[in-house]
Amino acid sequence: MKKLLILTASTGQGHNKAADSLVETFSIAGYEVIKHDFLYNDSKLLNNIIVGGYEIFATKIPNIYGNFYKATNIKTTNLLLKTSFWNTSRKLLKFIEENKPDLIIGTHPFTVSIVSSLKEKRLINQPFISIVTDFKAHYTYISKYVDAYITGSEYTKKDLVSRGIDAKLIFPYGIPIRSEFYYKNSEYAEAKDSDYFNILLMSGSMGLTNIYYVLKELLNNSHKLRITVVCGNNSKLKNKLIKTYSQSIENKKLHILGYTNDISAIMDYSDIIISKPGGLTVTESIAKTLPLIIPFAIPGQETENTEFLINENCALYVDKLNNINPILDDLIENPKKLTTLKENLLRVSSNFSLKSIVTLSDEILERHQI
Repeated sequence: MKKLLILTASTGQGHNKAADSLVETFSIAGYEVIKHDFLYNDSKLLNNIIVGGYEIFATKIPNIYGNFYKATNIKTTNLLLKTSFWNTSRKLLKFIEENKPDLIIGTHPFTVSIVSSLKEKRLINQPFISIVTDFKAHYTYISKYVDAYITGSEYTKKDLVSRGIDAKLIFPYGIPIRSEFYYKNSEYAEAKDSDYFNILLMSGSMGLTNIYYVLKELLNNSHKLRITVVCGNNSKLKNKLIKTYSQSIENKKLHILGYTNDISAIMDYSDIIISKPGGLTVTESIAKTLPLIIPFAIPGQETENTEFLINENCALYVDKLNNINPILDDLIENPKKLTTLKENLLRVSSNFSLKSIVTLSDEILERHQI
């Protein structure tokens, strides 16, 4: 049985979600799979600094996070970033030696630095696949020791090529998501109330409080709206919304949820999604051909994801919150515009395939064994 090691980390839940998708996919394909959080397990200090720092900077002071993202997105400063992983690298090497995987896949950009360092020093020789979990690759992903890149689009592939990566090593099979997102449940789709325009309003796994103000605007819209609000892990936000909107509102149906595993089903009876553009949420929406309205984005990878979606005409960006209702009205009153967005989403998702990731892995392992 082939053994796969999947490396992930918890800076947001996107990397873990991609890893979980791969665990499911490769287990079904007959692989023995090990999922390993390389920060949490190999360096508690770095985990607290990086994961905790990401949550604070991204949610509380996003502009500073965006500046840090830009500062490390060049070769020189990125090399300095690598030095902080020397102890993590040592512990990961021991883990690899103990578990002897045949193949390593990383769903976090920092895995590229660590695994590349071990391969460069010839301490390991396993093939390594990097999953790019956003639609533009940060310089952290760039390495000649990566055997293959899985990207979310041709746009991402072109970006990697512009940074010196061989196009033959890049495969736009889609950021891995749970298999249920690749299918539409017709029963859910048919169950939606056609008298209401159905909106999924999401705040991301961290439950960004911006959606409080987005919802406030939406409830002033003149159309009949059915709004499902997903607050992620932010129970304070959920309770605040429930308390604020405890009374019924004319022409509005409001459902307020915390963290849920039913996003796929909710997407199936939604007409649009309003969300920050995290890589996994975007991929799930693309796979479901569910158009996006983006009212806010964390500076850095999410602003780059927004650029990708706007360039592909797959989403609409709200530059000022009080513009969200005119944009929404235009979609409701001109259904052809909604259809065009869906057609573009279908085009972008045409290469999405979990099966292709397994096939590629099989081929890489066969070549490696020759």
